[in-house]
Amino acid sequence: MNSLQDSDSSIIKALRGKGYKATPQRIAIGQFVLHNHVHPTAQRIYSEVKKVYPTVSLATIYKTVQILKEAGLIQELNLEKDQARFDPNLKPHSHLVCLQCKSINDCTDPMISEIVDRMSNEADFSAGGWNFNIFGICSNCRRKI
Repeated sequence: MNSLQDSDSSIIKALRGKGYKATPQRIAIGQFVLHNHVHPTAQRIYSEVKKVYPTVSLATIYKTVQILKEAGLIQELNLEKDQARFDPNLKPHSHLVCLQCKSINDCTDPMISEIVDRMSNEADFSAGGWNFNIFGICSNCRRKI
């Protein structure tokens, strides 16, 4: 089985587990979020899914991402005021956030994990997760300045 079939199965299981029908629209929403690493907003998901399913509603987008989040398939990022983004990467990682174009890129550096581990050990603390975001200007936006 390939990753698309695996993700479809996970999406269907999550929807049915919450008592929802696994409609083609909801599966498309899940596919877009799980296979798109631009950390989309609900509005972006809506714009993209609407191209294929013109009758999809923004309410369906919000409900479906909430179900996917509760099922542990995605995480919600609140990096901007009143603008949630969604991330399918559930492994510990950081984000590079451009203050100009609002792009978000994943950044995985083992040193950050090592620092978190060291700090937790020194404080006799069991960290359940961590969030580290770096805000600045991306190279594309710097070229425009």
